[in-house]
Amino acid sequence: MANAIFAAFLLVAIGSALVSISVHKIEEGHVGVYFRGGALLQTISHPGFHLMIPVVTSMRPVQITLQTDEVKNVPCGTSSGVLLYFDRIEVVNILNVDSVHDVVRRYTVDYDKTLIFNKVHHELNQFCSAHTVQEVYIDLFDKIDENLKSALESDLHSMAPGLHIQAVRVTKPKIPDGIRVNYEKMEVEKTRLLITQQTQKVVEKEAETQRKRIVIEAETVAEVSKIQYQQKITEKESQKRMSQIEDETFLAKEIAKADAEFYSAKKRAEANSLQLTSQFLEMKRYEALASNVKIYFGPSIPKFFSDSTSPLAGATGAKTAAVAQENET
Repeated sequence: MANAIFAAFLLVAIGSALVSISVHKIEEGHVGVYFRGGALLQTISHPGFHLMIPVVTSMRPVQITLQTDEVKNVPCGTSSGVLLYFDRIEVVNILNVDSVHDVVRRYTVDYDKTLIFNKVHHELNQFCSAHTVQEVYIDLFDKIDENLKSALESDLHSMAPGLHIQAVRVTKPKIPDGIRVNYEKMEVEKTRLLITQQTQKVVEKEAETQRKRIVIEAETVAEVSKIQYQQKITEKESQKRMSQIEDETFLAKEIAKADAEFYSAKKRAEANSLQLTSQFLEMKRYEALASNVKIYFGPSIPKFFSDSTSPLAGATGAKTAAVAQENET
């Protein structure tokens, strides 16, 4: 009985151990690939808990999100024979989930060693061997990352289409101390030259600004003078026009006045011509004589006032004589 209990306990323990071994977890951002007897299976598991046959089957996780592979201390021999070292080169890449099985089958789970690390070493050595220290360290350094990215993408396009390179970051390489000191001195001199050039540009810019300011001020004065001159001309023209208007108005008034007087005189003449009859003239003569009557006192009466042929003269003379006689008495 004890042996049976022990056997049952042993079986339970073995079963629990096998179950614990067979249960495995896959983290988010990864998938699981399985090997049985060293052969890659078609099964691919996604994040979560899964079961597998223990001992016989093994699982390896493969990252399918953005990851950064760091390639460190990469030697690089230049065309002039100087050996440089790149401390760190970072390659940001991502593997498409649909290409996981094919990439693992062809390059194993550690595919980045073959497709990225080895390629970085190869491409950097190819680049350095075709250029001098000056070109690698200074002149063409800003193009190394783009050239390396283009070379990796070109190879991966044919070798592993599902693996994509997002970015490549290259640190400044290390160079021998003697060369580095010379480059530092060169940079100091270059910086000093740049400062001198910038100072010269500032002086030239200030001079140009001063010249432009003088030109602008002169143009402003000229424009103001032109405007003032134009205003004076406008004022003179306005005064001239006003004077012309006043003259024209005065002339029009004088012409109207002369026309009125002429019309009035013409009408009076026409009226007088209508009145110049013999009867009217006779009447006017009598009125004129009557308005010029003079009274003489004394014994002598002028005879030229006596006209026997005119009844008016006779009456006038008689009246004058009567007045004179009364004065004598």
